[in-house]
Amino acid sequence: MGGRRSFGPVVLLGLGSGALAAVAGSKPWAAVQGGRAATTITGGDAGEMPLAGALALVVLACWGVLLVTRGRVRRAVAVLAAVAAVGTLVTVAVGWSQAADQLREDVVLLEGTLEVAHTGWWWAALVGSVLSLVASVLAARLVPQWPEMGRRYDAPADAAAAPAAAQPDADAGDRSSLDLWRALDEGHDPTA
Repeated sequence: MGGRRSFGPVVLLGLGSGALAAVAGSKPWAAVQGGRAATTITGGDAGEMPLAGALALVVLACWGVLLVTRGRVRRAVAVLAAVAAVGTLVTVAVGWSQAADQLREDVVLLEGTLEVAHTGWWWAALVGSVLSLVASVLAARLVPQWPEMGRRYDAPADAAAAPAAAQPDADAGDRSSLDLWRALDEGHDPTA
């Protein structure tokens, strides 16, 4: 798959997998099987697991920036997305043992020995981080061939250098409202 045809599928894969990893990074990754304890461990409760959700959000932000940039900046953002996806994957892999170990320690203090199992959210985080990495690497490779936003969406380089448009004669009421809008555009508060 090359060029323009890869743009849509790769972007959708990147956004979807990043969102999946971000959501899964904030959900319980381990749970107690049986017993009175209804204890679960979430990303915020154990070591590095909040990092998984945070890095997945960085991946999502990179995809947003990737859509509106051009050239070398676009490729650099794609590489940053790949680096963040690698970090997410490593964090999810480390989280496999940390989630269960931390929960076991907490449960032993409460009730004694109980069985601890991983939830489907850990698996979702793993799938999301792997797919994020694949999409980001594809983006870094294919981004020069992808369509870009037109320059008409860029902010004007210098508003003062732009020639003033010829104003048709209008009554004083219209002219004062145009002056108010111009003042707002220039960053002035006309009501002050």
